[in-house]
Amino acid sequence: MPAKDPRLLRVGVLGCGPIAQAAHFEACTKARNAELYAICDVADDLRDRMAATHAPTRSYADYDAMLADPELEAVVIATSDAFHVPAALRALQAGKHVLCEKPLATGIEEAESLRAVVKASGKVLQVGHMKRFDAGLQAAKTFIDGPMGQMVALKAWYCDNTHRYAMTDAVQPLMVTSKNARKPSENPKADLDRYYMLAHGSHLVDTARFFAGEIVAVDARLLNRAGIRCWFVDVEFANGTLGHLDLTVAVRMDWHEGFQVYGEQGSILGKTYNPWYYKSSEVDIFHEADASTHRVLGADGHFYRRQLEGFADTILTGAPQYGADLEDGIASVRAMVAIAQSARSGTPVKLADVSGAL
Repeated sequence: MPAKDPRLLRVGVLGCGPIAQAAHFEACTKARNAELYAICDVADDLRDRMAATHAPTRSYADYDAMLADPELEAVVIATSDAFHVPAALRALQAGKHVLCEKPLATGIEEAESLRAVVKASGKVLQVGHMKRFDAGLQAAKTFIDGPMGQMVALKAWYCDNTHRYAMTDAVQPLMVTSKNARKPSENPKADLDRYYMLAHGSHLVDTARFFAGEIVAVDARLLNRAGIRCWFVDVEFANGTLGHLDLTVAVRMDWHEGFQVYGEQGSILGKTYNPWYYKSSEVDIFHEADASTHRVLGADGHFYRRQLEGFADTILTGAPQYGADLEDGIASVRAMVAIAQSARSGTPVKLADVSGAL
């Protein structure tokens, strides 16, 4: 493991469930500039087991008690989606920086309620769109913002597959659960259209925005056939780029995720892997200037650790925030609401016109 920096951001993780076990505990312990200072969960059995495994300095059953700890500097919110905004509000009001799992919220107004609090707090809020820390996507972004010139079109796809759990179970740690875990009042999976859009669509939308910028309108179709949900979404970007997004759950094949970009001075073709392989995307960047294709190796594929390090760098050294900020998080939620409304109505929807929740 690389040596730690002299100054470490003291991070507390709220929630000891699957995403914390699979990603955030390890990210905190491996990060060069952060430490797992505290963990918090209402389930005593689960929290105690995670404390024994990951050895935080402090362990809390009560969130407000953790937030009252003057040594704590930042919180990773690793709870169910319904708890994201309330937990972020309390952390910001307590003077802590926030890295919140995606999606930021399940509704537009709920996400926007964070604006005034973030501004008043002066703290960093980052949304856990960790694909922005995939070395392959970063190489694509550098080409897009530089030698590629004008973007003409973007296609992106995110297709979860029927075999993903057999694949992830082979590489993830054994997930520990507790009957005492806190759950939302409503089962998030009761409405699978909503659940898949929040869980998977949030990644797809943010990748599209990361590359092509602001989305102003969508025209979406949804087909639910043979146990497969397929959203095809035509996208209008503010810069005039033509866009098409494909969200399909679950395809009868391997995990299928990637993107194509056509530009003035080159093109990009990217293949992204199941995130739990911690393998950087294979991204072929074609430069028209010398008629050659380049591909970054991306040996460091721990996106969750890399996003935490970026978050910590912004807080500790004032580095620019490379990760998704509050406005990115709000825009992602707004786009998902617009896609859902367009799919239901069968008509194009402008993002500026939408409100409400998924």
